[in-house]
Amino acid sequence: MDESFLLMLSNLIHLQNSMDPATSLISSSSTSAASPSLSSQSPASLLSATSSAAPLLFFTLASLLSFLASSKLHSKQRAAADGGGNSTNNANRVPPEKTSETSAYSVAAFRALSTEHIWSLEAPLRDAQWRSLYGLSYPVFTTVVDKLKPHIAASNLSLPSDYAVAMVLSRLAHGYSAKTMSAKYALEPYLISKITNMVTRLLATKLYSEFIKIPVSRRRLIEATQAFEELTSLPNMCGAIDGSAVKLHSVRSDHGGGNLHRCRYGYDSILLQVVADHKKVFWDVCVKAPGSSDDATHLRDSLLYHRLISGDVVWDKVINVRGHHVRPFIVGDWCYPLLSFLMTPFSPNGTGTPAQNLFDGMLMKGRSVVVEAIGLLKARWKILQDLNVGLNHSPQTIVACCVLHNLCQIAREPEPDIWKEPDESGAPTRVLENEKALHFFGDSLRQALADDLHQRLSSR
Repeated sequence: MDESFLLMLSNLIHLQNSMDPATSLISSSSTSAASPSLSSQSPASLLSATSSAAPLLFFTLASLLSFLASSKLHSKQRAAADGGGNSTNNANRVPPEKTSETSAYSVAAFRALSTEHIWSLEAPLRDAQWRSLYGLSYPVFTTVVDKLKPHIAASNLSLPSDYAVAMVLSRLAHGYSAKTMSAKYALEPYLISKITNMVTRLLATKLYSEFIKIPVSRRRLIEATQAFEELTSLPNMCGAIDGSAVKLHSVRSDHGGGNLHRCRYGYDSILLQVVADHKKVFWDVCVKAPGSSDDATHLRDSLLYHRLISGDVVWDKVINVRGHHVRPFIVGDWCYPLLSFLMTPFSPNGTGTPAQNLFDGMLMKGRSVVVEAIGLLKARWKILQDLNVGLNHSPQTIVACCVLHNLCQIAREPEPDIWKEPDESGAPTRVLENEKALHFFGDSLRQALADDLHQRLSSR
């Protein structure tokens, strides 16, 4: 029984006793013991047995007041759960018993944080708080929302666009499952998944071409090649390529079964291939191969490979090194084929000549930028450490995180501690028949670059 009702009833009864002691509703302990027949009577019979109507009147008034107080309390709980009564937030209604658990994640709480509280904070504190919640600073967050808002509005989603984006970013940044998000946001898991799929698809399609671009302009090429040359002393390097196995939380048997997604590290995964520049910004992303594939096969299936091998991408910056015309090139480890546009080490274990070993050391120094970029990607967007979305939506989720990574790098967001990838392993890849001409040309370029590097550094 409600505590306030008991207190009210007690006060009214004591008041009635003082007015008419002869009709007391509560007998003394001695009377109750001496008259068991009286104590066994029902409250209704006790009330009817009294000679005065006052007890009934007071009891009725107490019940009415308790009912009104209880109704008022419940109406306040429902108003809080409805996010202020906004009819557009029907999908975010919270049961009264869950209000205390989910109020911090309601539309009303988010709106208060993003419109009032956020501007009362100093910028560093504001952005640090926003990063802890959504993985990026408030200005970068608003950039994402502004670019996605028209597309989200067209979907007739019953949630505000900024709230939907914030919810998905929270999931990507912390690696929450749909079930965990459901408990926090008081939405059904299927709706969490639906919103996640929509926002990641928009990031991967609508924003990809704006934030992930091959450096074909001369300005970008000069900036990239000069930065890599300062780092490695190798001229005309414009990027570094690497692959990463993105662990899948679960793979249903109806998606291929067997060991199709089992990578060399022993877990189910899907492969990510990226090319990064000196700022650790991705300028190409490919997610096409299951975990059982290898880096060379994934490269050969990518659009970038076919564009480079066909001459569709022309890098208009040529230098002369020992009589060889050297166009901009990317670098990778020994798991990739040596081609005219892709330089790889001479030896994975340092058994080459002094010039070749020096070249390998500098090449791997340049390659370190893409390793760090992947480490930052998985550190910022922890969902990539154990991807808990459906397999069909895994590629777009990975690409969406790459777009967000570039946004963070371009905005010079603070870099978190790098996620450590497993040690690289694998044998040098075999050159295919249609690659032999490019391989031969690449081999002569690599030797010329190595001899030139050794001569320049030895003469200092």
